[in-house]
Amino acid sequence: MSVYQEFAYQVTQEYSARKAIAYLKKNQVDVIVAEFNYQHTFRDRLSNLESIIAAAQKIPDVQFIVLYEREFEEYLDKLRAHYNFSAEIVFPVTPQKMRSALVGLNCQASTSGIS
Repeated sequence: MSVYQEFAYQVTQEYSARKAIAYLKKNQVDVIVAEFNYQHTFRDRLSNLESIIAAAQKIPDVQFIVLYEREFEEYLDKLRAHYNFSAEIVFPVTPQKMRSALVGLNCQASTSGIS
């Protein structure tokens, strides 16, 4: 949280994809930080991240920072073929990795985001 504050982000945290999607339907954000978790039990998707991406497509210029486990990278490749992520961070996420990702974004100093 302190890294986001360094960049003057107003942060909202949601711990489920369903709540994040509901938030995105009602609010404009500049950046979404979301974890990619491969779910082999889904029929038509690889993860809940795809649902969040779909909800965010109505938000102009939204940027995504995706967090993922190296073991799921081959599945994340399938999403990369369809979506451009602004930044990707392999676990473990450290303040330094997050700081580097945020520096790379083309956002204004006063921004909002959902994590």
